[in-house]
Amino acid sequence: MKVAVKFTFFPAALFFCLMSILWVAPDVSAEEALAAWLQASLETLAGDSSQVLMVMGEESAGTTAMLYALEKRAGVWRTAFPALPALIGRNGFAPPGEKKEGDVRTPSGVFALKRAFGYPAAVDTRLSYRQSGDNDIWVDDGNSPDYNRWGRKGETSATSFEQMKLNDDRYKYGIVIEYNTDPVVKGAGSAIFIHVRCEEHLPTQGCVALAENDILRVLGWLEPQAKPLAILGTRNSIVLLAKGERVSSDCLASERR
Repeated sequence: MKVAVKFTFFPAALFFCLMSILWVAPDVSAEEALAAWLQASLETLAGDSSQVLMVMGEESAGTTAMLYALEKRAGVWRTAFPALPALIGRNGFAPPGEKKEGDVRTPSGVFALKRAFGYPAAVDTRLSYRQSGDNDIWVDDGNSPDYNRWGRKGETSATSFEQMKLNDDRYKYGIVIEYNTDPVVKGAGSAIFIHVRCEEHLPTQGCVALAENDILRVLGWLEPQAKPLAILGTRNSIVLLAKGERVSSDCLASERR
């Protein structure tokens, strides 16, 4: 378990950046201020994508976040529909580059969204879709050459894996977050998805979980030609990512002060 390190000051650049986010002029609503901040951040982080799912939490150790569906039209980023409540890993967000297998944290960073999966034969989505069968697995064995890959029982030497068809509805609908998939780094974490939540307040093992109706809405909205991305992290870490600065555990620990 990570121990928060006590700090007495922020670096000056981070302080002024955070103040620019949190300050709201008298004639500007909180929603407008958030929209302006999102616009500035996405211009840096989204590249040539015109669809982004931003999953943003307030604290690195928190287990809840908000998912913002954002689309770029006529050069301006706008919300596609109201923000959705999301659940993340039991131990919160890992700083970019610090996610490890089994740490029960959700990775922070910018990742592609290309593939969907689920129990039905077909789903209302334009993403590449794969139906999960009883023999389908996702390998989480760090010693296997198939690590962090979809596979099938009997076709891999992996000794540890996740079933892609469970006895509950968690994987009834899912979207692969392309974390650690190209290239694959052994031990850096595997099987990071957006999937159906089990219970309203139950955190995940590192994935992002939504209510069933909400994930169906997201699946129907995503468009491969828009090169959709997931941007994951706390507001603090996303600020630093947008500035091109490294996000460390020590920096994120200050959020809990």
